[in-house]
Amino acid sequence: MALVVSVAMGLGMTACGGGTIGFMWVLGTQYNQIAGFKIDDFTGNLTAMPHSPFTSGGADPVSIVVKPGGRFVYVVNKGGGSGPTSNLPCGSAGSISEFSVGGQGVLTFQQCFTSQGSTPVWAAVDTTGNFLYVLDQQAPSLDGAPPPANGDITVFSIDPNTGRLTLVLNQQIKDPQTGLQLTYFPVGETPTMMAVSGGCLLTLNTADQTVSPYAAGTAGQLTLTTTQKFNAQTGRATSIITGGSAVYITDAAPTASNPGGRILPFSVAATTCTLNPITGGPIGNVSPGANPVYSLVGGAGSAKNFLYVANQSTTDTTNPNSSISAFQVQTNSTLLAIDPGNNPYSVGAGPVCMVEDPSNQYIYTSNGDGTVTGKSISTQGFLQDLKRGSKFTATGQATCLAVSGNVD
Repeated sequence: MALVVSVAMGLGMTACGGGTIGFMWVLGTQYNQIAGFKIDDFTGNLTAMPHSPFTSGGADPVSIVVKPGGRFVYVVNKGGGSGPTSNLPCGSAGSISEFSVGGQGVLTFQQCFTSQGSTPVWAAVDTTGNFLYVLDQQAPSLDGAPPPANGDITVFSIDPNTGRLTLVLNQQIKDPQTGLQLTYFPVGETPTMMAVSGGCLLTLNTADQTVSPYAAGTAGQLTLTTTQKFNAQTGRATSIITGGSAVYITDAAPTASNPGGRILPFSVAATTCTLNPITGGPIGNVSPGANPVYSLVGGAGSAKNFLYVANQSTTDTTNPNSSISAFQVQTNSTLLAIDPGNNPYSVGAGPVCMVEDPSNQYIYTSNGDGTVTGKSISTQGFLQDLKRGSKFTATGQATCLAVSGNVD
C-alpha cells in the first residue's frame, strides 16, 4: 500500500482526484493578467498553478493560442484597455507576447512581437505548427496614405526551438508606391476572428459581413480567392469555427422565427477555400438561449460529434442568464438540438470563449464576470455540473482561454 501511495504521489495523483490531465490559461483584461489552472482528470476541477496569475505582457489581452506540443503560448494584446500598463514589457500598444511553458504549466515571458497592422484581435496556428497568424482589425497605411478600411493577417514563422517569431512577407502583392513586397495579407473590414480548416484560413469580417478565404501554401504564403458576402444570410455574425469537414458561423441577430439567433453550417471547397451552405441549415438557437458569440465541436471520447454554442443572454426576461446550447452534428453536418428540458445549460455571466479539455471529458467557458464555468460531457453529449462545483475564479473581465496537455 505504501508503494501504491508513493507512485500516486509521483504522478501528481491523490485519493480525491485522478491527477493533472492538462493546463488551462485564462486571459483577463482588468489587470492584464493570465490565470493558470491545472485540470483534474477525475473531477474536471481547476486548481491554480504556482505563481498564477501571470502578466499578459501587454495591454488588453484578447486571444491566446498554444503551439502544438505545448511548449510555447502566444497572447494577442489588443492595446489600450483599462488595466495598468506601467509594468508591461510590451507597453500599451497592440502586441503579441511569447511565453514558454514550464513544469506544472507555469508561464515564463520571453519576448514581445508586433503585427503589421493595428488593433490585433485574434491568433491561430497552422496545422503544421510552423506558422502563427495574427488578425489585425486595421491594415497599415501605404506610403503615408490614409489607413485603408480593411484589416489584415500578419504571418510569422515559428522557431521550433525558441518559439521566436519571424515576419513572412507577402510574395504575391507589392506596394504600388515603393515596389516592395507587402508585409501583410489583406482581408475584409473589421475582422474579429479566424478559423483554420485543413489548408484553408478563413477570417470573419463583421463590418461588411464577409468571409475572406485564404489557401495556405508553402513558406507561409496565403492565396486569397473570392471574398464572400453573407449579408443575405446573416444579420450579425459573431464567430467562425471549424469542426470536422464543416465550418459553423454563429449569427446573433434575432429573427421572427429564431429570436435567439442562428447557427449557419458550411462546407469548405478544397481548392478555393470558399464556403458553401449545407442543405438543411441554418438552424435556430435552442430557446431561451440568445446572443450566441462562440461555438466549438467536441464530445466525450474521440467522437467529436456535438456542437456547443455559448450564449451571452436569453429571451426569457424573467430569468436572465448566460448558457451553452448543445446540438448533435448529423452525418451531413446539419445540427439537431439534444437533451430537451435541460438544454441550454447555465454558465457564468457573459461567456466569451470555450475549450474542451485534452481528454474530451469536460468543457469550459471563460466569462466576462471573471470566472470559468466547467461542465462534464456525457456520451450522449449532454452537459452536467462538475462533481465538486463548476465555478472557478479567474481574473477580472475574462476574455479567451486555451488548454494544453502534456508538454513535448
